[in-house]
Amino acid sequence: MNIGQAKQIDLVDYLASLGYNPAKITREEYWYLSPLREERTASFKVDRRLNVWYDHGLGKGGNLVDFGTLYHNCPVKDLLKRLHSNLSFHQPPAPALVPAESLVKIISERNLVSLSLLRYIKQRRVAEEVAKKYCREITFSLHEKKYSAIGFKNNEGGFELRNQWFKGSSSPKAITSFENGSKELSVFEGFFNFLSHQTIQQNQFLPVSNYLVLNSASFFEKSKALMEQYDGIRLFLDRDKTGQNCTSQALSWGKKFQDESHLYKGYNDFNEWMQQIGKSQKKGLRQL
Repeated sequence: MNIGQAKQIDLVDYLASLGYNPAKITREEYWYLSPLREERTASFKVDRRLNVWYDHGLGKGGNLVDFGTLYHNCPVKDLLKRLHSNLSFHQPPAPALVPAESLVKIISERNLVSLSLLRYIKQRRVAEEVAKKYCREITFSLHEKKYSAIGFKNNEGGFELRNQWFKGSSSPKAITSFENGSKELSVFEGFFNFLSHQTIQQNQFLPVSNYLVLNSASFFEKSKALMEQYDGIRLFLDRDKTGQNCTSQALSWGKKFQDESHLYKGYNDFNEWMQQIGKSQKKGLRQL
């Protein structure tokens, strides 16, 4: 896929494939809670007729390529690799179409057995037994075609979906929590970061913790009341601008919030660190 083809992908369809649905629609203007930052009032606008977006909070906008590089925090060439798959996103539609609903439809789920998905898990340096414990193999449809992905279930029954070429979710989008009877909570932004933590921890006899996987940074502030129920909250959030803003905000809430992202300093998140150097160092870790 080249840049010209990427710019032709329908932004509304693409946002839906990522799990974002409009808060309101006025003619050809689709308004969202920004996928690029945390907010309570929808100020991210897509003009579906022109197939462009504008985030009023950031003061930035553009085409799908501009959005994709910001959202995935990657260069254009990496974004094109993400888009270059068998997923046939719609071209910009004619005006006055029926409001779009989530395009991802779950067809079935089962234990993880697909060799291609297990290879992808291995590439991400997550232990197979950990992935099988927390994830499912999902068959879903998108644009009337079927695909398979690793599925991580949230508290409302929706799934975060990943395979080598696809990053998205099904509705409803929500947090995922695991209750183990602990007074301590460990918080992660994405589920592969959580799986990386569990991979390191599986052979270590460490104190039990409860876990919260946000599945989107937009759920961080909304989860404040849940987090504050615990005596200690350990934050393993991304080290990008959004993640660090959330961490700084939490540290201002009280001393029981602790920033643990120093573990993977120099990397965007826990799993990126695992993929690069974690394998050679994880045997020496004793403080996770």
